[in-house]
Amino acid sequence: MKITPAITQSEFIGLDAKIAKNSNQSLMKMKGKIIDETRNTFIILHEGKQKIIPKDISLFHFTMQNGTIVEIDGKLLLGRPEDRVKKRIRRLW
Repeated sequence: MKITPAITQSEFIGLDAKIAKNSNQSLMKMKGKIIDETRNTFIILHEGKQKIIPKDISLFHFTMQNGTIVEIDGKLLLGRPEDRVKKRIRRLW
C-alpha cells in the first residue's frame, strides 16, 4: 500500500490503533480496536472496556488491513467520518 495524504480519507473503524503521543498521560500507550468514531473522538476497545480518545491532542499509529503501520496526527482526522471522506486533499508539492 502506497502511503499518501489520501490515507486520512480512509475508514478507521475496525482498525487496530495505538496512541503514540497524547497530552493526557493516562492515555499514553493505550491500544485496541476502533469501534466507533465521532467528529472529535475515537472510541477504542481497550482490554474489554470502551475508552474515548480525543483526536486533536493525540498522535495515532494505525495498523492497516495489509499490516502496514501508519502514523497520523489526530488533528488531520478531525471532522465527521462521512465528511472527511468527501474532503479534497491539497497537495503541497
